[in-house]
Amino acid sequence: MKETLIDLKERRSCRKYEARQVAEEDLQAVLEVGTYAPTGHGSQSPRMVVVQEPALIRKLSALNAEVMGTTRDPFYGAPTAIVVFEDTANPTGHEDACMVMANLLNAAHAVGLGSCWINRGRQMFELPGAAGILESWGLEPQMAGLAICILGYPAEGGIAPAKPRKDNYIIRL
Repeated sequence: MKETLIDLKERRSCRKYEARQVAEEDLQAVLEVGTYAPTGHGSQSPRMVVVQEPALIRKLSALNAEVMGTTRDPFYGAPTAIVVFEDTANPTGHEDACMVMANLLNAAHAVGLGSCWINRGRQMFELPGAAGILESWGLEPQMAGLAICILGYPAEGGIAPAKPRKDNYIIRL
């Protein structure tokens, strides 16, 4: 249990990755933990789409950058992206997908991977350049992009140290 608490405290977003692809064993471990995220009534409503094909990663990154109004790579060169979708027909679909993202990020750290939560999932799939992607992935019409969990092996300087915790973070009554 102590290792879990340490992992949860030490995990940080990675913004610089090595070019090598994530080992299948590490990826499977992260994905399995994602499937064990708590969901309302055990619905398991979110969906995860794993993308490792470099051309598709570049396309998704470009769509995300378009939403941001920039040309820089919001995926920071990560070789793997797990796109997490929420079920908009499920009353807890948004929260369920957030829990999946949290599990993915923490599991990545536990197996020695760097990760980062990339926002703008819904907006990027609403762009004209994304037309037909969700259907081609076999996703139901009510599924909406939440976020992208980028993964890879951290490059030198890719993970910044933790900032000091705010004094008013916890209020005890």
